[in-house]
Amino acid sequence: MSAVGVYDQIEKAFQDIVAPELHALRGDIRVLDQRIVGLDQKIDGVDQRLSEKIDGVDARLATKIDGLRSETVSMKAELLAEIRRLDTRMDGMDRELRTAIDIRERLAALEARRAS
Repeated sequence: MSAVGVYDQIEKAFQDIVAPELHALRGDIRVLDQRIVGLDQKIDGVDQRLSEKIDGVDARLATKIDGLRSETVSMKAELLAEIRRLDTRMDGMDRELRTAIDIRERLAALEARRAS
């Protein structure tokens, strides 16, 4: 009978001390679970907003890069056109310079003949 008495005492102690603590811990665990779910939802919201912002920045950068690419291509075409115009002008000046040198040489030859 004393074994039953010890068992009853342990059972009563368990019910009086351990069971309420376990019940309180279960309640705390439920609260923590709810908070974790809330944090997960907040994180998902922040992640979604961040993803949308990154997509917006990415789209704006793509647009700016495309604009810069177009502007660069346009400036390259303008630069090549200017180089060709200057090249043509230099060819014309080269011809004029050769003509002037040729005339000067002829004039010098004529002056040399006249002086002799």
